[in-house]
Amino acid sequence: MTELSCINEALTSSAAAEPKENIASRRTVVYKTLIDPAVARIEAEKSKHKLFNKFLFRLTSPQDIEFVSTEKYYKPFMTVSGKYLIDYYRKCAYTVRINEKVTEVILFNKSFTPKQNSNYSTSPNSIKLEGEERLTINMNAFLFLDSNGQELKTRDFPPAPSEDNPQELVQSLNMPEVAPHIDVDTIRKKRAQRPTDVNRIVTEQFEIDQRSVIYRPIYRVTYKCPKLNKEASLEFDGITSKMVHRKENFLTNEIRTFINDLKQAFSI
Repeated sequence: MTELSCINEALTSSAAAEPKENIASRRTVVYKTLIDPAVARIEAEKSKHKLFNKFLFRLTSPQDIEFVSTEKYYKPFMTVSGKYLIDYYRKCAYTVRINEKVTEVILFNKSFTPKQNSNYSTSPNSIKLEGEERLTINMNAFLFLDSNGQELKTRDFPPAPSEDNPQELVQSLNMPEVAPHIDVDTIRKKRAQRPTDVNRIVTEQFEIDQRSVIYRPIYRVTYKCPKLNKEASLEFDGITSKMVHRKENFLTNEIRTFINDLKQAFSI
């Protein structure tokens, strides 16, 4: 076997191999809480009237809404930074138009016989040259993810100082665990997929140079409305005091009931 044949055989077999990988260890970061629970309560009092509706009518009287509790929990997010490189060959074919009088073409010591090709009106004769093309894909990516691996935007995520001994805090406060490889699997699936037209691989590398789980403090302030026999809550960022979520589990059912009543009344 010639040296070139050995190289081609090695390149072909590499197409079935896994890429070389270098995966960094994942860090844990716990943000410090910068907002006192009293501040979260103040913000909640300003917005509690938005929580309870009777059908589509809002109850605005403070006497209709009662405070239940304020609790703090931590919500995990992830960051992951990675690189993917593949240098590979793919099969290709080029059709070359030939003068109609030509009966044979010799290229690279190989003989080609022109064939009739109805696609070319001016020169119906052609030869087909088959070979390989070499391509390189070099990808760099940074993803910000929720705990389920869904990609998020970073613009609404605040900066904050971090706690010391984050691993101990995660355990002592029973913070939710994040699947150990979900960040790597997500960036691999979204950014580091091998091309489908690979024939031979020269080199392929997948590297994760930074991984973090960031726990963000959240205050949940819960209220109840005895008239409706319902509870609902407002959630505020423990760093900025901005409202991040409003839980109204009852609202969807109320609207659905209202729409169904309208349909029955008007036979929609």
